[in-house]
Amino acid sequence: MARGATLCPRYHHAVELLGRRWTGAIISILLRGPARYHEIRAQIPEISDRMLAERLKELEAEGVLVRTVIPEPPVGVEYSLTEKGRGLEAAVTAIEKWAERWVSVPAPAPAARIAGSRR
Repeated sequence: MARGATLCPRYHHAVELLGRRWTGAIISILLRGPARYHEIRAQIPEISDRMLAERLKELEAEGVLVRTVIPEPPVGVEYSLTEKGRGLEAAVTAIEKWAERWVSVPAPAPAARIAGSRR
């Protein structure tokens, strides 16, 4: 991009969508195949139920994934990527390779001290 050129609105929208917290992880999981809500949640233990539901709704509204109700008892919901969502595979793979080379894993936070205990 030349200096002084404006940012492409499509690019900006895509980066904002994909850059939201947990979105990349959700897409990465669904690139492996369809998954139910609890399966996605189990693979991202740090995400809250509220946040996962919000991200799934956003991605569905953008046409990146589709939500399918499975009517068999027990009734369930399965999420899978659309053609548009599967189109992100090359980008996700490129980010994974970049991360393996350039991103260090943060050190775990020290265990919180129990209130009133002395060590």
